[in-house]
Amino acid sequence: MTSNLTPNSSGLPRFTLMLSGEDALDLDASQSAPPKGLPQEHFLLGPHLPLAPVLLLGQSELTLDPAQMIACLQPVHLHATRDHLILMHQDQIDLTEQESARLLQIALPLLEEDFGHKPLYQGRLDWFIPAGPFSSLATHSIEQAHGRNIDWWMPRDTQDLGIAKLWRKLQNEVQMLWHIDPVNEERAQRGLPAINSLWISGIGKLEDLQTPSLFQHITHMYGESPLLPGLAKYLGIPHQDQVEISKLDSAFAWVTKPETLWPELQNALINEHLSEIAVIDFPDGKMRQRIVTAKDLYKKSWAFWKKSDPISWQELIASQNR
Repeated sequence: MTSNLTPNSSGLPRFTLMLSGEDALDLDASQSAPPKGLPQEHFLLGPHLPLAPVLLLGQSELTLDPAQMIACLQPVHLHATRDHLILMHQDQIDLTEQESARLLQIALPLLEEDFGHKPLYQGRLDWFIPAGPFSSLATHSIEQAHGRNIDWWMPRDTQDLGIAKLWRKLQNEVQMLWHIDPVNEERAQRGLPAINSLWISGIGKLEDLQTPSLFQHITHMYGESPLLPGLAKYLGIPHQDQVEISKLDSAFAWVTKPETLWPELQNALINEHLSEIAVIDFPDGKMRQRIVTAKDLYKKSWAFWKKSDPISWQELIASQNR
């Protein structure tokens, strides 16, 4: 396997597979704030991390003003432990379209008053609104903050002091309204977690999006992440959730279970439908790219006369981590 941090300019058939990474936390005890963004978010969107406009682009048919600061608001459940609150991932809350619409309707007067704008679009899990006075907040996505003590991940002031306090006031007012609403009473009867808070994240503008240079050579984009449809639309690249094996050349994939894709990728290399697979991962939060070719597929063996077995996904990842 070889390293190559440049886009594919060789003209050889290449498939690019990106793996999810974790932020590098607790490396420096003196840190006063958590790292902004997961490494894959930085890689795909650039240092300004305009998640909200990219998500909005993928969920709607709106024509976006590239210079407008947009925020993503998400109804969430905060789980209370003995001494702190933990943010639950939205995949676990089972929120319906009707519940989402009702919760937004209740919060709408407060949101419009404090943001100074009407929402641009309402999805089931994501609501989008011009960020207005909250444009300077430093925030973190649910993907990064879920399962953790929210004290460390709450929005923070950057250049404008008092904005985080203004957000917490609005957040508390929304929480009180939702607490007494029949939506949560009905959810409790069904054994579902209460929607007891509102999360803000992804504040940014589309003109700050900085995509990786490798996308200059990508013709298909695959994966279930909600970021990918908007990114693909911005780049004018077709997107679908599931990988189409007949269209691997010049494709990029970020999938939930890459190990299930590995046998098909092995076959593509063996049958020369692909010349190489670029695997992008993020050890210690740093971007790394490795190139896998057909000669890398087989285990090294002292029995040179005997054909070795192809390496498994677990062996491939283990070899990349060395």
